[in-house]
Amino acid sequence: MNTSFKIKELNIDVYPKPEEMGKAAADFVENKINEAIESKGVARIILATGASQFTFLKALTIANIDWSKVIVFHLDEYFGISDLHPASFRKYLKDRILDIVNPSESYFLNGDADDIEHEINVYAARLEAHDIDVACIGIGENGHIAFNDPPVADFNDTKLVKLVELDEQCRNQQFGEGWFPTIEAVPKMALTLTIPAIMRSKTISCVVPDERKSEAVYNALYADISTECPASILRTHRDVKLFLDAQSASLLKNQ
Repeated sequence: MNTSFKIKELNIDVYPKPEEMGKAAADFVENKINEAIESKGVARIILATGASQFTFLKALTIANIDWSKVIVFHLDEYFGISDLHPASFRKYLKDRILDIVNPSESYFLNGDADDIEHEINVYAARLEAHDIDVACIGIGENGHIAFNDPPVADFNDTKLVKLVELDEQCRNQQFGEGWFPTIEAVPKMALTLTIPAIMRSKTISCVVPDERKSEAVYNALYADISTECPASILRTHRDVKLFLDAQSASLLKNQ
């Protein structure tokens, strides 16, 4: 049985198991996508990657959505690796959802582009030209959203996309999840949507399982709204829902 509560603008649902959490998030996103398609004929979404998104994306692949009317953007990508690299987020999305559902269009951040500034500008222009109906994101162990780690996060960023340096906790998370053979192999830089780029989305669905995320979840909900925990800014968004499992919610006061 799930538990629901609210902190400021942020709606929180807690589920006993990550599979239930992922299914609930997929149902929520399915409804938001279908509402957008019904009202304007197309839905534009942002998809995140990482181990935290496994159950959500698996459930989303079998959702009742007309994917021919969906345009997909993605959240971030490592600098300097190809889309054939096992840790590439482009490869992750293609393998886990995009090649299964075949959306109308998919726009990728090419971290290995010859001209990174041009890549950033083109992607930012695509984002700026359209409203995003649903951003599907997670929260990192250091409280980041996308690759906006505490040292580089900026709630008032003037850019929609930027090249950032990853902090040590973030790089350790990527290594710990098994995406790279050694910590030295984890890239030190990445392309990311900025916090304003995420916050301009009409709806945000945030999926965060696992006990290793529990401190970041606690800080996102109860610490000061600051870049020390970038995810804390979610409490100010007009339409956001946070999906947790019992482990990620283990430190919360409402549990």
